[in-house]
Amino acid sequence: QVQLVESGGDLVQPGGSLRLSCGAFGFTFGLYDMSWYRQAPGKDREFVAVVNINQITGYADSVKGRFTVSRDNGKNTVSLQMTSLKAADTAVYYCNARHYLNTNSAYWGQGTQVTVSS
Repeated sequence: QVQLVESGGDLVQPGGSLRLSCGAFGFTFGLYDMSWYRQAPGKDREFVAVVNINQITGYADSVKGRFTVSRDNGKNTVSLQMTSLKAADTAVYYCNARHYLNTNSAYWGQGTQVTVSS
């Protein structure tokens, strides 16, 4: 059974840090580009960061320099280290897996809530 399970969401103060993790089950992790997306209340889901099968990373401009995405193919996990958090980063964060060749093969996690507030 294919599953992506996110964890690590929490309430954090502005300027703080948080690390999200996503565990992957039921598919060949090493063949999938792994991404993080987020969705704030009343807004569309938006891209945050990606790490592809070759460990090449990419980021949305809004998080560049503050967030770091990484993957561990031995543990089938992808992480998102978030620093200098702002209220604007408040959202549900979703893990996404997409096959590096067949983009129709894609999976989503259930999401984890990140709230940045004092």
